Amino acid sequence: MSESSGTAFGGRRAIPPSTSNAAENDPPTVELQGLVPRGFSPQDYLNVTNVHLFKERWDSNKVDHHTDKYSNDKLIVRRGQSFYIQIDFNRPYDPRRDLFRVEYVIGLYPQENKGTYIPVPLVSELQSGKWGAKVVMREDRSVRLSVQSSADCIVGKFRMYVAVWTPYGVIRTSRNPETDTYILFNPWCEEDAVYLENEKEREECVLNDIGVIFYGDFNDIKSRSWSYGQFEDSILDACLFVMDKANMDLSGRGNPIKVSRVGSAMINAKDDEGVIAGSWDNVYAYGVPPSAWTGSVDILLEYKSSQKPVRYGQCWVFAGVFNTFLRCLGIPARVVTNYFSAHDNDANLQLDIFLEEDGNVNSKLTKDSVWNYHCWNEAWMTRPDLPVGFGGWQVVDSTPQENSDGMYRCGPASVQAIKHGHVCFQFDAPFVFAEVNSDLVYVTAKKDGTHVVEALDTTHIGKLIVTKEIGGDGMKDITDTYKFQEGQEEERLALETAMMYGAKKALNTEGVLKSKSDVRMNFEVENAVLGRDLKVIITFRNNGSARYTVTAYLSGNISFYTGVSKAEFKKETFEVTLEPLSFKREEVLIGAGEYMGQLLEQAFLHFFVTARVNETRDVLAKQKSIALTVPKVVIKVRGAQVVGSDMVVTVEFTNPLKETLRNVWIRLDGPGVTKPLRKMFREIRPNSTVQWEELCRPWVSGPRKLMASLTSDSLRHVYGELDLQIQRRPSM
Repeated sequence: MSESSGTAFGGRRAIPPSTSNAAENDPPTVELQGLVPRGFSPQDYLNVTNVHLFKERWDSNKVDHHTDKYSNDKLIVRRGQSFYIQIDFNRPYDPRRDLFRVEYVIGLYPQENKGTYIPVPLVSELQSGKWGAKVVMREDRSVRLSVQSSADCIVGKFRMYVAVWTPYGVIRTSRNPETDTYILFNPWCEEDAVYLENEKEREECVLNDIGVIFYGDFNDIKSRSWSYGQFEDSILDACLFVMDKANMDLSGRGNPIKVSRVGSAMINAKDDEGVIAGSWDNVYAYGVPPSAWTGSVDILLEYKSSQKPVRYGQCWVFAGVFNTFLRCLGIPARVVTNYFSAHDNDANLQLDIFLEEDGNVNSKLTKDSVWNYHCWNEAWMTRPDLPVGFGGWQVVDSTPQENSDGMYRCGPASVQAIKHGHVCFQFDAPFVFAEVNSDLVYVTAKKDGTHVVEALDTTHIGKLIVTKEIGGDGMKDITDTYKFQEGQEEERLALETAMMYGAKKALNTEGVLKSKSDVRMNFEVENAVLGRDLKVIITFRNNGSARYTVTAYLSGNISFYTGVSKAEFKKETFEVTLEPLSFKREEVLIGAGEYMGQLLEQAFLHFFVTARVNETRDVLAKQKSIALTVPKVVIKVRGAQVVGSDMVVTVEFTNPLKETLRNVWIRLDGPGVTKPLRKMFREIRPNSTVQWEELCRPWVSGPRKLMASLTSDSLRHVYGELDLQIQRRPSM
């Protein structure tokens, strides 16, 4: 089967690497050896007349392999598990004199030792985890086989042939695209590296095509549904194309560690022309604003057809599309959100916030940032490359943040290794450890060039880590899988272990008390609704017996959800006198006009309050981000919610702002109910309502969901959703 090439590749190999699932060359239909007698005719021997793959949705091949949801008319099976095929011959098959076998081939230059050419042996009994084919039925001219792939074979689209032996060589069936077979990872197979024991987890993390992504702020958690759509038409081919575009060697595509690492690099376009171009600057010319996407399907299909990065994405878009990629190939995966996620540029486990002597933030020196939230993925797999105990959930992150081995990618990093501080284990564990464990350090940069550590906050970063609950739309707290509780002996031990393995601490914060002052300060933001005035209420409490005067400084900034400030819209300094054992509140009113003109993608306002106790020179510092409450899109349906029946979907939006919205795009999506749709409205005037009606015909029964998003020049991150229960078509 191996095709030899006329050229030597750099003198080291006779055959170039095989890096494309789509590329193919056909093996010869007749391979004769030695002298062939005159009058030899292949027709005189056993000949294949037809091959049946039992690939309809209701056939056991698809039902038993949990692939019946894929909108794909080819056979899709999972590795390590048997499936049935039937071969029709030109005459009855006689095992005493006839010899045939099934062959699977993938890519160019197929080689048996690379797993790209698989001659399947006929066996009397199938062996667990190994390739084999067993005759289960012989009837007239037909033979039915139970075929089983190995539990570690390449994942991709194979071409299938049947080869018959004659005394003079091999006769092989010609190329037939109808017999192409997709082989996927198998979380139901104990020998597979992605085996997941819990059936409910498999249902959620492999088979659920609709998810919930959490965003917003720790004090105001928001959620939105996302259509993963891993079973939609052409999505499986798009996911295989992503690996082709990465020039990933086919022989590595059976290894979930390699597949997920390549995926984390390819879902972003930073250095490899990958799937999504990121943009965090609020300028989305010639592209779609990240908040407008309702799911992964449009993005992956556009990438496959254009072969160019799709614009634009931010962390939850990267995570949503990466989840589709992993689930589609059969790797259990879920989207995770970390609230107050550290982007620690120098990986020193500290986020250093530098202050001027007057308490203002020094933006030139402050290079680290705290993301209000950050989304990444977890993928489930064994880790034979690590010591025992570090398999299971692995962090993989496709948002381009830091370079890893020359490319923008992250993971897989063992969640268990991160929890215990074992950051020496590949891949990128120190970066993920810092995202959830860094300390917040407030440092005064004095005019003489010295730096004085003023305050230390060890609990701000990695405040809450969540994912979608199994079987529902609620939130599941998984913080304790990443870190021990603050103050526990194990938590300090994990930190010391991480530092021993090279996660360094720079500034000496030993001996810095978390708060050494009698005076305590906190603040809250009230009535944070988009387009309305709001109040910041700062509270001071004097727990001491002395009288204190405090000079306080409030800074209000329009910020990206990454914690990076765009513009300061409010600056206020005020003096407070605190009597012994007293409590005082200060209110700062902020008019809608002060922030509306400069608002960004996610309507985040970031407030920073610093206060200096004049008598003791103690510095108190607090910061908070708030996500303004935005209006919602309303979805309604009329008509029977039945597979194959028409129903009318109405999308409705009322503009609550005092300004006209221009260039308004509304998107509608619902896997199994409608293909992704969109409609443009030139403008929506203040307090006016727009309606959009579409006729939909569901093709999947069970619990489904419709999702809508609205984006305009001045208002984004507007969503709506509606739960549906689609009934099966009544049998006649």
